[in-house]
Amino acid sequence: MVRRIIQLLGMLFGGIAGGEVYGWINGAAVWSGSSFGMLQRSGTYYMNVAIGAVFGVVVATMLAGQVIRYMQKGAEQTAALPMQQLIAGAGGLLAGLLLTVLIYPAVSGLDGIGSLIPAAMMLCFGYLGMRIGLHKQEELAEGFAALLEKRRIAPVDEAGGYEEHKILDTSVIIDGRIADICKTGFIEGTLVIPEFVLEELQHIADSSDLLKRNRGRRGLDILNKIQKELDVKVLIYEGDFEEIGEVDSKLVKLAKALHGKVVTNDFNLNKVCELQGVSVLNINDLANAVKPVVLPGEEIIVQVIKDGKEHGQGVAYLDDGTMIVVEGGREYIGTTMEVLVTSVLQTSAGRMIFAKPKLLEKAQ
Repeated sequence: MVRRIIQLLGMLFGGIAGGEVYGWINGAAVWSGSSFGMLQRSGTYYMNVAIGAVFGVVVATMLAGQVIRYMQKGAEQTAALPMQQLIAGAGGLLAGLLLTVLIYPAVSGLDGIGSLIPAAMMLCFGYLGMRIGLHKQEELAEGFAALLEKRRIAPVDEAGGYEEHKILDTSVIIDGRIADICKTGFIEGTLVIPEFVLEELQHIADSSDLLKRNRGRRGLDILNKIQKELDVKVLIYEGDFEEIGEVDSKLVKLAKALHGKVVTNDFNLNKVCELQGVSVLNINDLANAVKPVVLPGEEIIVQVIKDGKEHGQGVAYLDDGTMIVVEGGREYIGTTMEVLVTSVLQTSAGRMIFAKPKLLEKAQ
């Protein structure tokens, strides 16, 4: 069947070539837009067409075997290519041919040898496009995969836009406060829980160390509570980045692919995300931001529970965990008393309040 097609093409192009030779010899245009003109051509013209067609069939028959072998070899080599290379090469070839189509109107009016320029452009641009596509196949594959992944897991909200993704890391799940924050409704969008984070949680829950095991099980309980009890969208991301070993690096990669935000209370992950240009929601920063503001001169009631580092100091805590250092409060350990705030110190570890018993203030 393929041999017959090759012979038919040879006859067709041979006949066209014979007609062109007749036109060059007689100095006339061969192809006319009028069918009447075709009927008035001389017998010599049709003889040239017939001779060219026969010559084309003979040449096509002689070359058919070699052409078929090249076609089979090319088909086998193409089939052996990985799908990534095949798609990249085909895309580059298509881009090159499209560029040829855009430039064609500028060179379509050339005569003589210039009439071959469009064909040369098609070959050159098509080949260059294919080579560039194969050279950039890794980058094209990564960009295409990221686009597909975003389309696959990005839910559409009622307004027609894409909801923002909040990607949870292991530390914030174990911490547990994320469930209370979701319950209040301050977290919008979809919570994304990567499968590699679940695997890390399960590994911690199966640890032989009692503390780690309890922390891991607590994290799994928190996830179960978020999924079943809270009115928040949860998505389990089943993909993985096998070329990356660290879970933190995978989280950063996923956040970039989804254009989402990482929710964490890990200081180091927070810094890495900032360096990589990934948005971060730090639970510790949120906790510090919502702590009640205490100004010097205010009076608060606290319970002194232990002595401080310096002589005579006592230590108390507010309900949110803020430490209060009470000057001269050591003798009041175990009692509830009213203190007067003297100063407030904000450190990287949190907020520290210094106070003194109001009884001493009244005595003065």
